[in-house]
Amino acid sequence: MHVQAATPAQHDEQARYREHLARELSQFIEGRAAEMASVSEDVAPLMDAISGLVTGGKRLRALFCYWGWRGAGGDILGPEAVQAGVALELFQGAALIHDDIIDRSDIRRGGPSVHRRFGQLHRDRGWALDEERFGQAAAILTGDLCLSFCEEAFTAIGPAAGSTTSARRIFNTMRAEVMAGQYLDILEEVAGPLRPRGEAVAAAANVIRYKSAKYSTEHPLAIGGALAGADEVLLAAYSRFSLPLGEAFQLRDDVLGVFGDPGTTGKPAGDDLREGKRTVLVAYALERSTAEGAALLEASLGRQDLTDDDVERLRAVIATSGALDATEALIDNLSTRAFDALGELPVPEDVRAALQSLGLAAVQRAA
Repeated sequence: MHVQAATPAQHDEQARYREHLARELSQFIEGRAAEMASVSEDVAPLMDAISGLVTGGKRLRALFCYWGWRGAGGDILGPEAVQAGVALELFQGAALIHDDIIDRSDIRRGGPSVHRRFGQLHRDRGWALDEERFGQAAAILTGDLCLSFCEEAFTAIGPAAGSTTSARRIFNTMRAEVMAGQYLDILEEVAGPLRPRGEAVAAAANVIRYKSAKYSTEHPLAIGGALAGADEVLLAAYSRFSLPLGEAFQLRDDVLGVFGDPGTTGKPAGDDLREGKRTVLVAYALERSTAEGAALLEASLGRQDLTDDDVERLRAVIATSGALDATEALIDNLSTRAFDALGELPVPEDVRAALQSLGLAAVQRAA
């Protein structure tokens, strides 16, 4: 498939959308911070944590939403698309907060994760009782607050996001599926070791689809399209492009979670191994390794005390088993499917070029 590269005009439009989005997000957070300050000044750290998470970042979901909007005939920098981006960024913030608690991740984007920030606050103030419990509880509440805000922001779009609209249905489905996918992820960590190894790849692929792929690419693109009046035919075409792309995006994330450079990813080397993530990469390794290699991997997954040398040994097991090559081949296959479908999307060429640029950045990234 040949698609023209994004032009300077498209890059400029995307940059202006990001500027509009950043401004609206900032104004939204400032307004809610003022409201929360009327409750108590002690609530300020919750708002600071949310602000820190939604400031910056790749804006991947919001950008897919925007080009979905434009592909369905939406106006350049339409306020509905900007407001939908605000809601998606807030939902992403909530998901990251809760995900880091579940995964016991200390680092997010090169700094302390939200529950660790609250633990540090407890320590700095010399408060009573357990700092870890306080940190997790405060972060859960911060994530819940962020979820509440994302609903508020989406409702503010107006009639195009009303209770009976396609956009509302997709937004609701997206949020529910992420929670189900998160549960499947933690279930696989505890139940996976007891299941036949031959089922591990399919189980991990199902987690990828519902925990990440759909809400990273498929649903945001469809929400944007639905807000602009896309019919079911266009939404189905969007899905044929965006779902395999989202799965490739998460597979790339899983590879980086084991083999990524900490200086680039902002996370410790092999962090996914310490968290016990049973990704497709790990499932392939368990399926294809020698008995000794599989036993070492099983015994090591989820161990918080893994040293860098331990991580290197596990990387060697994964690579020599052929799991890394198999995962890269799957990324290539899914990417090909996605970009072939992109070539058939009934959208203007400038939108197609912008989506190709976004898609390539998603699957070829190093962080």
